[in-house]
Amino acid sequence: MDTKAIEMHIRGILEALGEDPEREGLRETPQRVARMMEEVFEGIAYSNHDIAQMFGKTFEAADDTAVVMKDITVFSHCEHHMALMYDMTVDVAYIPKGRVLGLSKIARICDMAAKRLQLQERLGSDIAEIIAEASGSPDVGVVIKGCHSCMTARGIRNAAAKTVTKTWRGEFRNDPELRKLLD
Repeated sequence: MDTKAIEMHIRGILEALGEDPEREGLRETPQRVARMMEEVFEGIAYSNHDIAQMFGKTFEAADDTAVVMKDITVFSHCEHHMALMYDMTVDVAYIPKGRVLGLSKIARICDMAAKRLQLQERLGSDIAEIIAEASGSPDVGVVIKGCHSCMTARGIRNAAAKTVTKTWRGEFRNDPELRKLLD
């Protein structure tokens, strides 16, 4: 990530807004924004395969009992307005095929996939793809609920609007009973 270019452009944006980038409260803003972007967009540097490799630590599974993790909190930024997608929770379920992921790895996968310019629909698909590769199971379900500041803080300004997306892979596509695990 080119943090020096980000600093230069943020300074230009401040000037375009009519602000003085040299005033006390803004002097270090370009550097702070560059550091923030480096952190919140860390996932841009990695492919889904890279993330699956980074967080693919598995352990032997006793049986094929479904693994369900709910209410994983993430935030992201929409690629259309670079607006914050917030109050997001991700629910993930998969059916192990002899191996289970370390539980923290599921949350880490969700977090890293969200650290990109995203669409909520693609975020669900990315998480499902990464979980499938990391766990070795094609049977994955992902449900995401979240607010989008492009809906709540600008445009229509509908503060109560929430978006829900559901991604079904493998057996989750065909089995309504499995999908109930994420209700």
